[in-house]
Parts: sequence; structure tokens; C-alpha cells
Amino acid sequence: MPLLDQLQKDMATAMKAREEARLSAIRMVKAALMKEKVDSMKELDEAAEMKVLNSLIKQRRDSAEMYRKGGRPEQAEKEETELRLIESYMPAGATEEEVDAAVAAAIAETGATTPKQMGQVMTAAKAKLAGKRVDGKLMSDRIRAKLS
Repeated sequence: MPLLDQLQKDMATAMKAREEARLSAIRMVKAALMKEKVDSMKELDEAAEMKVLNSLIKQRRDSAEMYRKGGRPEQAEKEETELRLIESYMPAGATEEEVDAAVAAAIAETGATTPKQMGQVMTAAKAKLAGKRVDGKLMSDRIRAKLS
């Protein structure tokens, strides 16, 4: 089922259950996807949908972190709740073991030995984890640790 259809169905369910927070988050996701569809002037494929969802996830993580630093834990909780809802529409994420294995294989494949070659290793590791959601910061930290 296309993601927009799934969101529409979930939105109706949330309305019937009177779940205001969930409904608001679903509307926000749907609006972001519709905006991307209008901007690109074509139907969204799965990669484009995942790109939009990834950007929304990153925004929620950053916002939650800023609210925590600013002493506003209730707002941070709201952002994290939205984050979990958005993640529920994403494919399964890569485990830390899978990330480590992909990084090790990418380093061996590229023959990288210095941090200057980090970009090549990142590209190769992302290719090995295609189809899975990967936290770029986690992967970057792992590669940096192995190349240092």
C-alpha cells in the first residue's frame, strides 16, 4: 500500500479514536509528503518518501535535543513522540552489528587507512546497507573510530 494511502487510513483511525497528538503528527507527515509531490511534479517513489521521512526524523531529533538543552522537557517529549510515529512508517533500521560489519567490509573493500578517505568508506558502507534505515552519524562515528 502506498504511504500516502496508509497515512490517510491511519488519519481516519486516529480521528475516530480522538487521538489528537497522533492525528497532528500524521497530518504533518502527510503534508510534508504532499509538498514534496507537488514540488517534484510527479508521483513519489519509495526512495523519495524515505528521503522526506528521514528529514522529518532528523528535524525531530534536533528539536528534542534543543528543547532538552533549553530546559523544556515537555516539548522534547512531544517531539520524541512524533519521532517514534514517523519511524513506524520507515523500513527496519540496521542494527549496530550490521553497521559494524558493513563498515569493516567497506574499509577492506576500499583499502582506506586514513580519515581523509572517510567519504569513500561511507559510500561503500551505505551501498552495503541499501534498503535499510541507517543513522549517518552513527556510521560516521564508527568509520572515524576505525580509521583513526
